[in-house]
Amino acid sequence: MHISWLGSTGIKIQSKPQNEDVTVLIDPYKAVAGSFPRNLTANIALFSRGQEDSITLSGDPFVLASPGECEIKGVLLSSAPGNGEGQTLIRLDSEGISLAHLGLTNKIPSNEALDIIGSVDVLCLCVGGGEGYDPETAIKVINMIEPRVIIPMGFESDNDPKAFPLEKFLKEIGLPSDKAEKKIILKKKDLPTEDMKIMVLEKE
Repeated sequence: MHISWLGSTGIKIQSKPQNEDVTVLIDPYKAVAGSFPRNLTANIALFSRGQEDSITLSGDPFVLASPGECEIKGVLLSSAPGNGEGQTLIRLDSEGISLAHLGLTNKIPSNEALDIIGSVDVLCLCVGGGEGYDPETAIKVINMIEPRVIIPMGFESDNDPKAFPLEKFLKEIGLPSDKAEKKIILKKKDLPTEDMKIMVLEKE
């Protein structure tokens, strides 16, 4: 499973759960500020706050923008109601790896949402404050979900110039992090088994 960060809450996942490559886009919204792709090709597009303001999507992707569960091309998708109107929390399972994406929210997930998300290997969450989690709340949510890998997003960038810098979250959580990469490659057998690990992405 290859994971890259498009900016803000936008995540691109490339996976091969069966015999074909599958590209999943999460939150491919037009940027309010900064650079962001205008057009991307995908097999699956997932939205945490409705499909409005999406960039142009090629490839006739399957779209999930509301609570539900389905399997597309070997990728299992689950979406739970968020705390705001039209908001959803997303879970994706592929290649034996489970990933949750909490979208742009500063609210702690409900018990119902936590039951749907369940235990996951990878957690993508905003850590830049404002409409996203501040570092302290992000850590509370991390401790509730207990992922193996944490991928922070929504921190200070050209898309979110007023957000907290990533360093504020890293200092608060006190866990080691790898050097930022353009793309993370995850394999089930290589996931940490004891301590949580932070993996930082540079914008693609």
